[in-house]
Amino acid sequence: MNGAFTLEHADGDARAGTLHTAHGDVRTPVFMPVGTKASVKAVDPDVLRALGAQMILGNSYHLHFRPGDALIEELGGLHAFMHWDGPILTDSGGFQVFSLRDTLLEADDGGVTFRSVYDGAAERFTPELAAEIQRRLGSDVAMCLDVCPPAGLPRAELEDAVRRTTVWARAQRDLPRAPGQLRFAITQGGLDAALRARSSEELVALDFDGYAIGGLSVGEERAPMFDAAAHAAQQLPREKARYFMGIGDPEGVIGVIARGIDMFDCVLPTRTARTGSALTWEGRLNLRNARFARDPRPLDADCGCPACTRFSRAYIRHLVNQQEILGLQLVSLHNLQFLIDLVAAARGAIERGEFASWRAGALQRLRAGGSE
Repeated sequence: MNGAFTLEHADGDARAGTLHTAHGDVRTPVFMPVGTKASVKAVDPDVLRALGAQMILGNSYHLHFRPGDALIEELGGLHAFMHWDGPILTDSGGFQVFSLRDTLLEADDGGVTFRSVYDGAAERFTPELAAEIQRRLGSDVAMCLDVCPPAGLPRAELEDAVRRTTVWARAQRDLPRAPGQLRFAITQGGLDAALRARSSEELVALDFDGYAIGGLSVGEERAPMFDAAAHAAQQLPREKARYFMGIGDPEGVIGVIARGIDMFDCVLPTRTARTGSALTWEGRLNLRNARFARDPRPLDADCGCPACTRFSRAYIRHLVNQQEILGLQLVSLHNLQFLIDLVAAARGAIERGEFASWRAGALQRLRAGGSE
């Protein structure tokens, strides 16, 4: 399982490389927009590509239930279904099962039983089913089913989550895949350094194509989260891709890049856009604020997205306040462009050996801007 990732530059712990997939190479570090239900909300796939997005996510849990992974396979796989010809990563459904704890019924070494969020029916995910769903979807990177515990779990329960995650990963290691599909395992352990090390050691011994750091950014404080991410990254093979699951605010993205992470995703840019919030170097702008009513400037002067090159803050505020769909689309495009450009700039700094100074300047600029 070697050759899926090429490490090209390192500057301190920060890394620049290339992930090789069946649908093309991905230059890392990379922010991956989330297309939960086979769509990045409010964004056409061709426009998404024009923004510079390289790789997107699909959600196995939701696609399994609606419209069904067998149907998607029948229609040519997820790439054809959503008309996206670039790389796709699919999660296993583990986060959804364990984060929606009021629907969780039972977990054991064979799988997890829960109630579907769609009709309340009792359902069961097993490692084998998670792998089969993703084989049918035909994604480029398939994630192992894991146990994703919340923050603050007692150590005994956290230890059991680590043990079971390894049991499930071992069961998935050699299961059938879609052509060219990579499979990543997910380390667990919360903020416990010893459990993180144990999880990494057990999963690295199984030699997956890449590794994710799971169970962070689930409610814990930011500083210990970064410490745990740094520790976890150092436990993983230098020659394999590293993926931090679920982070997408600008400072958070810079923080995980600095700690040796190659890939990350989050719904934040499109979710905050739907509330009328724009990510900018001035901080997060609440466009519902009356101070933007006569503001002729773009959302961000340094941004080349369709929103910033064509429309004023005043106009976009009007659209947002009137709940016009165009307003939500424009802010979504902008927020995605902002993060994609931020990560591209980080890669450039790593290649030049200037990441530390770039990071300091970027964080100073973001913090000076503040937020609404």
